[in-house]
Amino acid sequence: MSLVVGFDLDMTLIDARPGMAAAMDALAGESGLPLDGAHFAANLGPPLDMVLRGFEAPEERIPGLIDRFRALYPTVVIPSTLALPGAAAALDAVKARGGRTLVVTGKYGPNAARHLRQFGWEVDALVGEAWAEAKGVALREHGAGIYVGDHGGDVLGAKAAGAVAVGVATGPYTAERLLAEGADVVLDSLTGFPAWLDGYLAATGADGAHHGEHQAQR
Repeated sequence: MSLVVGFDLDMTLIDARPGMAAAMDALAGESGLPLDGAHFAANLGPPLDMVLRGFEAPEERIPGLIDRFRALYPTVVIPSTLALPGAAAALDAVKARGGRTLVVTGKYGPNAARHLRQFGWEVDALVGEAWAEAKGVALREHGAGIYVGDHGGDVLGAKAAGAVAVGVATGPYTAERLLAEGADVVLDSLTGFPAWLDGYLAATGADGAHHGEHQAQR
């Protein structure tokens, strides 16, 4: 099998926290609901409907709240979003080694695509609105043998696909917590990904098969 690597988006490739907090706070102001932008931004990962339920938003209002958040997104979130260190190099590393890249994210697909265009990142596939085990379905469909993410839900998705779970400690989960969730390897950031990938391919070849080792690179 050829090398196929999947990446999460929020807090793996990008840091959208300032805009996400601002958009959620704007939604709180408009809706009159106790939506906490700072808490939301500090715990990015789960899809928006789960987040709103966590804030105890009335179920019948959730579809409208999601639509409004998505409408705010291009002007509130996109301009303040930054690429995380090593993101572009990590994507390029897969391509340079003859592999394919995909982004699998819980984020609304059109807004995820805006981020990719924002930074000029070209990936072979993008799957939005996928979380935890659903990420595993997308990874398996695209033949991904490695999945890189910052959250326990990303580890769960990788495991569901039988892929190597590479954690990056740039989001709400520490390296220790990612390992406890079952990550096969944890990197401080994506700056260490190209070197890790070279070592992985040297040890296993380009088939993306699970190497069964649990290690932390700190």
